[in-house]
Amino acid sequence: MMDSKVMADKIVNIIDDRKGKRIEQIEIKDITVVTDYFVIASGTSTTHVRGIADEVQFKMEQEGVKCAHIEGYETASWILLDFLDVVVHIFLEEERQFYNIERLWRNGGSYRPKPQEPEGENKQSEDNE
Repeated sequence: MMDSKVMADKIVNIIDDRKGKRIEQIEIKDITVVTDYFVIASGTSTTHVRGIADEVQFKMEQEGVKCAHIEGYETASWILLDFLDVVVHIFLEEERQFYNIERLWRNGGSYRPKPQEPEGENKQSEDNE
């Protein structure tokens, strides 16, 4: 069985390869028995969100890890992939801002494993055009 930290790191890399946005990994194993890690990311459209979810499932199956449960695939505004030790949340940005699950789990150890573009940086340049 794959270590939960190794699994979370692999999932982060898969999401990054599929151009997921604002990827965060939150270690919550010391504050809940639900899971060890949350991996949270955003997609730019429902097609992108589904594509990220499909790729995570496919690549993890190649590693011998099956997804135990999937929620939200039909609407694809928030897809949850439950790998038991790691739960993956892939959102449309509007849904992510609304639910703000990072805030709910802020007592966990959170970090952005990849350098991300600061929020609002592109928005400012768009406003100036």
